[in-house]
Amino acid sequence: MADAVDQGWTGGRRAVGDIAPALAHYTDRVLFDEVRARPDLSARDRSLVTVAALVATGSTEQLAFHLPFARENGVSTGELVEAITHLAFYAGWPKAMAAIAALRTALPATEENNHD
Repeated sequence: MADAVDQGWTGGRRAVGDIAPALAHYTDRVLFDEVRARPDLSARDRSLVTVAALVATGSTEQLAFHLPFARENGVSTGELVEAITHLAFYAGWPKAMAAIAALRTALPATEENNHD
C-alpha cells in the first residue's frame, strides 16, 4: 500500500520539498489536490485564469511550468497568445512581452508558429 505522502500531486515536493517542506505540502495537497480539483471550473479554465494572474503580476518565472500545463489542460497556443495580447492593455506592455517570451521558450519548436 502506498504511503499517503506518495499519492496525489508531488510537484511542490520535487521543486522545494528539500528546503521548504510546508510550502511543498500546501502546494501539493491544498492547491493542486484540493483547490484545482474543485468542480466549478474546469482544469482548462483554471489554467487560463492562472496564466492570466501570473502575466498580470509579472510572475514570468512561474509561467515556465504553467504555460505547458495549460496546453496539457486544453488551452490552445492561440488562446494563450490572445489572452496575453489582451492582458497587455490591462496589465502592461512589458509584462505581456515577457509572457510572450516565456511562451516562446515553453513551446516546442514545431508549435511556435502554429497557433492551433
